[in-house]
Amino acid sequence: MLMIRLLRVGRKNDPSFRVVLTDSKNATKSGKFKEILGTYNPKAGEVSFKADRIKYWMSVGAKASDTVHNFLVKDKIIEGKKKNVLPKKSPTKAKKELKAKA
Repeated sequence: MLMIRLLRVGRKNDPSFRVVLTDSKNATKSGKFKEILGTYNPKAGEVSFKADRIKYWMSVGAKASDTVHNFLVKDKIIEGKKKNVLPKKSPTKAKKELKAKA
């Protein structure tokens, strides 16, 4: 299955990302991708996409990762709700012990 996801480029402590089209079976850092669809620079807050190419690949059946999906919804390239990409918090040990005693 084709995925649109982020590929980290840039040096240590200076992250920047490419938005690439790749097979979902490829490792994230393998460097094997079919097409570069945009860039993301978190330090500068810059996001740029090739909207026409993203729409084409999604019409063919490519899926976007959750983070890329949120960027596309924010830039109004696709419609939909944003997805929660943060992990769920697990209860602390103290709370677990209180529940066990009760």
